[in-house]
Amino acid sequence: MSYENINVLVTGADGFIGSHLAEALVEKGARVTALSAYYSLDNAGWLDELPAEIRASMTILRGDIRDPAFVRRIMKGQAIVFHLAALIAIPHSYATPQSYVETNVLGTLNVLEAARELETQRVVHTSTSEVYGTAITIPIEESHPLQGQSPYSASKIGADMMAEAFARSFDLPIVTLRPFNTFGPRQSERAIIPSIIRQALDPRCDAILVGDTTPRRDLTFVADTVAAFLALGREFEVHYGTAYNAGNGQTISVAELIRAILRTVGSEKPLVQDPQRMRPANSEVRALLADASRLRLATAWEPRVSLEEGLERTVAWWKLRLERGRVRPTIQFMT
Repeated sequence: MSYENINVLVTGADGFIGSHLAEALVEKGARVTALSAYYSLDNAGWLDELPAEIRASMTILRGDIRDPAFVRRIMKGQAIVFHLAALIAIPHSYATPQSYVETNVLGTLNVLEAARELETQRVVHTSTSEVYGTAITIPIEESHPLQGQSPYSASKIGADMMAEAFARSFDLPIVTLRPFNTFGPRQSERAIIPSIIRQALDPRCDAILVGDTTPRRDLTFVADTVAAFLALGREFEVHYGTAYNAGNGQTISVAELIRAILRTVGSEKPLVQDPQRMRPANSEVRALLADASRLRLATAWEPRVSLEEGLERTVAWWKLRLERGRVRPTIQFMT
């Protein structure tokens, strides 16, 4: 599984998981090109927060995954492509579904077409457990029916099917990773764990605003999710065109999770249900629980960070961020 001196591209490297993956690849000796979405403010997202020596060891490019000519240029000479670039905010997908199709489906198509033309050695495409919708069978295997319960999940289903089609039609060496709910430092408050932590720690918040606390989730610390990406990027026993779940195989309700966070923080603030934080009733995914045995058999991957340890590490990161005054309130999260 050595990445020493291998040319690797990470799309979506400016995001939560992408920044951790790019950092880990640099530490493993890869020659990393990190793609950040272009913004007029000229920042590179979470890549700007990496240690200076890590940033100096990678090539950071700004651009748009929706531009096929640009995608082909940046993929030329890359042995492995980790494709994480996507629009992910579920609440926003209800308001602007077309932008999700353009980025998540057409952007993925651009990566696949370039990989086919350039004969890229391997593409690791990023999916999501949201493609399964509310579980019909538990735990969820990769053969579980795909259900588009939000425009976001529908766009990711489209991208997944395009990846499978290119493997079947053109023998493209591509595998799909489906992480279940990932958490850790650098995650935005669109997700429930950072939303609760920030509100619990922030003296400006007298109460903690929550949405529906009854859904159940399978939570994986970001370092373990990154390890799954790294395993699929170099393991030679994987099957192309196949999806692999990455999750702990343990489930916890949102209510139980909130209590665990408050214990870790040491907060007794009251909870207040906020209608803005509720998904449409038929769009809420009630339960997610991973069967990750396919990934374990193929790569020997195992999650190593417990929920308790992961929460402690995430709370410590948020405390430091609040001390530095680098936090502003947000109003929505996804569960």
